[in-house]
Amino acid sequence: MSVSNWFETFNNNIQISNPTVETIAYRYKRMTRQLNRDFWITESETAHSLYVGSYGRDTDIHVSDIDMLFQLPYSVYERYNAYTNNGQSALLQAVKNSIEKTYKSYMKADGQVIVISFDDGIVFELVPTFINKDDSYTFADSNNGGSWRITNPKPEITEIRKKNDEWNKNLKRLARMAKSWKDKWSVPMGGLLIDTMAYNFLSTWPYRDKSYMYYDWMSRDFFKYLSGLNDQQDYWLSPGARQYVWRKGNFTSKAKQCYNLALEAIEKETTYPTTSKSKWKEIYGTKFPS
Repeated sequence: MSVSNWFETFNNNIQISNPTVETIAYRYKRMTRQLNRDFWITESETAHSLYVGSYGRDTDIHVSDIDMLFQLPYSVYERYNAYTNNGQSALLQAVKNSIEKTYKSYMKADGQVIVISFDDGIVFELVPTFINKDDSYTFADSNNGGSWRITNPKPEITEIRKKNDEWNKNLKRLARMAKSWKDKWSVPMGGLLIDTMAYNFLSTWPYRDKSYMYYDWMSRDFFKYLSGLNDQQDYWLSPGARQYVWRKGNFTSKAKQCYNLALEAIEKETTYPTTSKSKWKEIYGTKFPS
């Protein structure tokens, strides 16, 4: 197998399987239909719902947490905003009660989300929202007596999709590979921060229009990019929405280690391919081919 084949196989290995995607879509549609019945008087399985988070940006490699928004009518906001004491908590409970008509899985209303846990390990985190004039969303936070907060995921989803198309599908693939590295090395980075770093790196990488044959160099240069970032920088701006994405811990030292491993892997690709693959596996984990 060539280097190109190694990385193509690896990327196929970390993709969420089609049967799992179908299971997620089935549950998403059932919950959407039930919420539409109760809040919009319609039977639609798709209206008013949106996948967000890593799954919505199509950069996820896990199915443990599926983030989902559901837009409610403004009249519902008016009703719960009029509560004198934590209408946000009452709103979350009302949405939870609606979903329970369809699913009796383990469920709880927790702070800002309704958590729906299934026996196969898939967990939906559903956020009830209200659309704003600028296409952002207001959502309920029941912590500390209750408040309303704003999120704006659509520009991030749109920008990542657009640049992924422009950059020969390399943006989403790099983000997924970086998440595999995160798991292997316990790197303290959230999903949106990884996606943001992949976006920022590829914005100036000269080979972003290439494909799998360049993924050894892409890995090497990405780790070099991460290792050179300022350890004192607390946040970066997300693609599209330009929202703050906060640092969770120090990741530069682990990036530096893997940059050095990538140098070794590239050096041995031609003469000692088995050793080279073992180095990539050390970086990315067991789903990198042996």
